[in-house]
Amino acid sequence: METIVLDIGETLVRDDRHWASWADWLGVPPHTLGALVGAAVAQGREATDALRILRPDMDVEEAYRARAAAGRGEHLDESDLYQDVRPALAELRAAGIRVVVAGNGTVRAGELLRALDLPADLVVTSGEWGVRKPDPEFFARVAEVADAAPEATLYVGDHPADDLFPAAAAGLRTAHLRRGPYGHWWAEHPDVVETADFRIDALTELVGLVASASSASAASGVAPEAEGETGVRRGVLRSVRQVY
Repeated sequence: METIVLDIGETLVRDDRHWASWADWLGVPPHTLGALVGAAVAQGREATDALRILRPDMDVEEAYRARAAAGRGEHLDESDLYQDVRPALAELRAAGIRVVVAGNGTVRAGELLRALDLPADLVVTSGEWGVRKPDPEFFARVAEVADAAPEATLYVGDHPADDLFPAAAAGLRTAHLRRGPYGHWWAEHPDVVETADFRIDALTELVGLVASASSASAASGVAPEAEGETGVRRGVLRSVRQVY
């Protein structure tokens, strides 16, 4: 493995502040919006559908701009990072792995992330690329910035439909992270189990995982993507949004 690319929301960054700020903007208790987000996740829907349940006529993008204009736009600081982020990314770079952060987010989110000076070679968002996951073009861009062959690039994320399935369809290796609502709820779904090359509970598992995969490949003389134990290039990948 030469490059590891990581999703942003609920992979590196906790979404607590994000949803609490929306609840405050809409004038509802945070637990009300949190419960609706959970219901959307369990149904395989977009988490932002929870906002539309509360305000059926809401244009989320327009509301986002209104919040920003009112001085209540995006905010991100060290407290929003999961505790394993810095040590895991630092270990990966020390091991000679190229570390890229690439996920859905606004241009502002990209600026805020880079201001945190994470131990990463590149930090970029969908807003800066002009294309969002799960669009195949997003993962084509990931393959470009990885500076490694697809089979030597691992994409790590929590969301099956936005991260795992399209990354695998693009020929990248994949790690599903059991974190956040999507990561926990869909962790044992057959499509996730079948598709993910690896399934992890913390980012700090990545260094050992990469070392083990490299050792196994070297010992067997078989390219990682061809190993029966982790090969997942079979069947048609289904979005969790199409399951229920």
